[in-house]
Parts: sequence; structure tokens; C-alpha cells
Amino acid sequence: MDDGTNVVIRRHGNPAGPRLVVCHGNGLASDLYYPFWSLLTAECDLIVYDLRNHGWNEVTAIENHNIPSLVRDHDLIMEAIDSYFGDKPKVGAFHSVSALISLLSPTKGSAFAGRILFDAPLCRAGQTYEKMEEATARNAASARRRRERFASTEQFSHRLQSVPAFSRVVPGVLDLMAKTTLRRSPDRAHYELRCPSEYEARLAEYGEVYSGMVDLGELASPTKVLGADPSLPPAYLPSLDLTDIVTVDYDFLPDATHLLQLEEPEACAEAARDFLDTIHDG
Repeated sequence: MDDGTNVVIRRHGNPAGPRLVVCHGNGLASDLYYPFWSLLTAECDLIVYDLRNHGWNEVTAIENHNIPSLVRDHDLIMEAIDSYFGDKPKVGAFHSVSALISLLSPTKGSAFAGRILFDAPLCRAGQTYEKMEEATARNAASARRRRERFASTEQFSHRLQSVPAFSRVVPGVLDLMAKTTLRRSPDRAHYELRCPSEYEARLAEYGEVYSGMVDLGELASPTKVLGADPSLPPAYLPSLDLTDIVTVDYDFLPDATHLLQLEEPEACAEAARDFLDTIHDG
């Protein structure tokens, strides 16, 4: 990246297939989404990466852990993908904060043949905006209270069993969360969060401000938004009904919350296939 931070990019799947670029939500890791993207390995050229200070990447200075830095990273990563793996049309498959980051890029999405965004944290004026402000403050406070060290990955996954936000995930996700969001401490005495709690809180705290800056009327590539079920209590932020936005192909996944790729991986993979078919046919 432009400040010397390294971001690890991985390639999976079928190099001859359509290119799908996958990234994750705040405090998580792209390998956690394996139940979703593994369903596409036979047919897609999958490029997977983590945001700075997440997943495979080392923890760097917190001063550079902010939305503007991640937006600059996003554009550099898209250039690097073309440079390392060959320039061909790519479709973004981004969740939550990585979806917001892609929408904030000055390129307006012109680097993509299209993007499918899973429950992007967007906000609009009125009651929903007020609810998002409240949820944003609540999420940031919750992140700051998050325990950072654990004796074992099993201890971590066991604690997740009592967290309401993970009550709908498919079997195996809690263990996978432990393996993909924890790392051994340098002295190997315990496990610690790959994305420290204060780093997660910083993105949660300011995400609402930046989500209000997204102009869905200026998108430079076809965009599909697949949201959480708006009738369910929000597990993260209020889910918006975007059916009146003519520049966006919007749908929501019934009975799914913000972690929809971990709750309904087959349905999300099918949505990605359908979108890729639309882009290909177009």
C-alpha cells in the first residue's frame, strides 16, 4: 500500500472462469466466508484478500486504520490484481464495510464489470438515519469491550455460542471464526484478535459518517445489493429497502441478518452466479 503496509492477495478456483474478487466485513476475515466462496471455486477465478489489519495481514499503526486509507488500499489492490493475475473483467463481491469502501472509491466502480454488495452499510435521511447513528455508537462501544485474548480457539468459539448475532450461522462457522480471526501471540502463550478491538471500533465509529457520502446515482458499473431481511431485528445496522433506487438492482434475503453469507451461503452463492450470468450476458 502507499504507506508500506502489505496486504496479502490469494487466488483460488478456476483461472479460466469469470473473476470474482471477495472481501469481508469489519473485524472479520475473508477466509471466514469460505462456506460462501468455496461453492464458487469450480466455476470462478476467485481473488480473496483481507482489509489491512485483518486476516492474513499484520497489524500496523492505528493512525492509518481509517476509511480513507482503506479506500486508497482498495484501488491499489484492484490494480495489483490486474498486474499479478492478468487484466480481465472482474466482479466485486463485498460485504458490509468492504462494500462501503468500494462504493466510496473515486473510480465509482469503473474498475469492475459489476459488483454484488452484501448488506452494504448505507444510510438515508430520516428515521433510518437516526437508527443507524444509534446502532453505529452501539457497535463501536461493543467493539471496544471485546475481549482480545483467549487461552484457546475453543474458548473463543464457545463464547460465540451465546452471541445473538451468530445464532443463525451454519454449522462450523463458529470454529472457523476462531481460526480466521485469532492468531497466536508472539510468545505463543495465548491467542489474540487479528484485528484488535480498538481498530474494529474506529471503523464502526466512523462508518456511518462515510455511508452518508455514497451517491448511488454515480455508479460506473452494474451494481446489485443483496440485503438482510429488513423485517428482522438488525444484527449490525438497519437494513435498507433500496427498491426505489433505479441505478441499483436491490433484493433482500428472507430470514437472513447482516451475516447472510454465513447464514445462507448457498443462496448467496446462487445470487452471485445469477449476477455473473447477467454481467456475462450483458
